[in-house]
Amino acid sequence: MKESIQKLTPYVPEKPLATLKSELGLDRLVRLSANENPYGTSPKVALAVKNWDFNQSNRYPDGDATALRQAIATQQQVDPAQLVFSVGLDEMIVMVSRTFLAPGDQVLVSAPTFSEYGLHAEIEGARLVSVPTLANDHVDFQALVQRVTPAVKMIWLCNPNNPTGTVETLADLEAFVQQVPAETMVLIDEAYLDFVPNAAAVSALQLPRRYPNVVVMRTFSKAYGLANFRVGYAVFSKQYAAIMQSVRLPYNLNSLTQVAALAAVQDQAFVHQTVAKNAVERDNWQQFFQAQGIQADESAANFIFFHYPQADQLADYLLHHGYSLRTGLRPDWLRLTIGTAADGAQLRALIKAYAE
Repeated sequence: MKESIQKLTPYVPEKPLATLKSELGLDRLVRLSANENPYGTSPKVALAVKNWDFNQSNRYPDGDATALRQAIATQQQVDPAQLVFSVGLDEMIVMVSRTFLAPGDQVLVSAPTFSEYGLHAEIEGARLVSVPTLANDHVDFQALVQRVTPAVKMIWLCNPNNPTGTVETLADLEAFVQQVPAETMVLIDEAYLDFVPNAAAVSALQLPRRYPNVVVMRTFSKAYGLANFRVGYAVFSKQYAAIMQSVRLPYNLNSLTQVAALAAVQDQAFVHQTVAKNAVERDNWQQFFQAQGIQADESAANFIFFHYPQADQLADYLLHHGYSLRTGLRPDWLRLTIGTAADGAQLRALIKAYAE
């Protein structure tokens, strides 16, 4: 076994809701800790999956995801050859780490951020270098630039960032990329980009055409409500896309997954409705935190990161009242997935009652 593997702390997934409800003696438990879509999945996805020909179950899926590839390329205005698909973005993080990292390399992140970037750097024997965010939890680009050395082979930027929800402008991202050596990969994770106001003006999807060392990632797990189907993709320069296709496992997206994702792409009305409802409820939460004097980051995603003294106790109180929030990301901070209007109202009442 690799020494790097022996030292790993395993990722511990959340308990199934049914198990938690049974342990807590609850009839209803709302999970607001995993940034899932509270509005479900497009009905067109269910119909497409139902109508799939199960007589094809003994056949391998389309290894190129041809129909899905063309639909996304058209939607995002990228060359189909730039697209590489993955089982959620988790597999993409594994693939790029395996491809671009060797023992002794360094991986640069703005912290706090998604823990899997560091996990897979460690697996490859690389060292994680964390640069703290600014006081408002935005990326400190100047500090990042100062930490770039020949040893830094990859830089991760999550935009909007998980867990803070903060979003950086495309101009700031491109200005940063221009200061990074061409030999250093810049990976921009846009898992939550759909929730950003004027998202198209913020997205970096066109940067790989101009900067071959830039990779931009998207997922169907959030705004599209397909977390259970595990569909992600990345836009590479055509040069690196060809290399990644040789690294990618063949047939990694099964046929049902491709059918579901294609139906989801074709139902943009569902996505727009999800984003609109999320924006209203996100604003309700920001106003609530401000009125209660609770420090919270300004989120552009489907979650809010907020500070609360003895946050774990508040989380436990809310859990026993039917709502699970994400703990352990920063001392005395909690990440709250933005749920439905009804759950939001109930949860705000609970937090207010707890404070009193």
